[in-house]
Amino acid sequence: MTAAPSSQRPLGVALVGLGFGEKVHLPALRDCPLTEPVALWHHRPERLEQACAATGLAGFTSFDALLADARVDALVIATPPEPRFALAQAAIAAGKHLLLEKPVALEAPQIEELQRQALSAGVSVGVDFEYRAVPAFMQLAALLQQGVIGTPWLVKLDWLMGSRADASRPWNWYSQRAAGGGVLGSLGTHAFDTLHWLIGPARQVSCLRSMAIPHRPLADGSGRLAAVDAEDIALLQLELETAQGQSLPAQVSLASVTRPGRGYWIEVYGSEGSLVLGSGNQSDYVHGFQLWRSSPDGTREEISPDPQLAFSHTWPDGRVAPVRRLIQWWAEAALEQRPMRPGLSEAVHSQLICDRALQAADSGIRQPI
Repeated sequence: MTAAPSSQRPLGVALVGLGFGEKVHLPALRDCPLTEPVALWHHRPERLEQACAATGLAGFTSFDALLADARVDALVIATPPEPRFALAQAAIAAGKHLLLEKPVALEAPQIEELQRQALSAGVSVGVDFEYRAVPAFMQLAALLQQGVIGTPWLVKLDWLMGSRADASRPWNWYSQRAAGGGVLGSLGTHAFDTLHWLIGPARQVSCLRSMAIPHRPLADGSGRLAAVDAEDIALLQLELETAQGQSLPAQVSLASVTRPGRGYWIEVYGSEGSLVLGSGNQSDYVHGFQLWRSSPDGTREEISPDPQLAFSHTWPDGRVAPVRRLIQWWAEAALEQRPMRPGLSEAVHSQLICDRALQAADSGIRQPI
């Protein structure tokens, strides 16, 4: 565990949003020596009061009052997607460092605007693409960088989950395309960033999207159904550009209604063999990944985990570990007053693929990126 620089106190961090934020970000912030959670914000007073009683932290329902608090140096914004852009704009204007959940905003131009504002304000903005902090993914990235499979020829990414396969699960923002719901925002943003990181940027995309469960019951108990227009299945074909300037085809399958589902698997095939990373564990999407390498003759062997990349300990909620690692990177960047990676630049590219994928699905025409 890295100690905080002796000349600087830890960043005072306010947590904005109390779902994933309270379950995952808060324990990660408390464990990191470079951050100290100091406040909570939520728009519903009763929910905020409950969280403050459980955590012992100060609570705010006024976002302006939160930003004016001298203890707050930075914010983690883990609300649903729709309000994030306006909240992030206000925080940047107040000179606060930010760690944002994804999707950062509802469309790429909004993220580009945040980029301009953050550069002008001199604040560090990180984005929680936490798969970059998962040991098995870091090991895969290193092997690809070393060229162990030669020239990449094909990438296949399947992320088939069953979290929304129950048709009785209530309708909420996740069911609404205009609110940033659907698998493109929840799973696709991670998947596209992973491909960008491992291989290179996307240049074209085509997409087929569908709503396997077209209606869900309202949460008010009335029994009434509301229409779902955010996809629970998306099938994509992308053209990636490698570091050598070559075009590489990629196939991506995303679903939240496949029960039990295959889990997360990424396969990279090349001139000298292949690398396969995957896990079928849907209760813990961080631990349980295994990595295999195949040689040109087809011999397949499992690659032992790199102990230098291992987490320091195992959390009851496996999601905390990579977020804790990413928070460390973010805090170091903020305290050293330098840009954070992954940050808004990576978020722009990921969101642009989402935007173009929706356009491709609507028009039936492959879209440039």
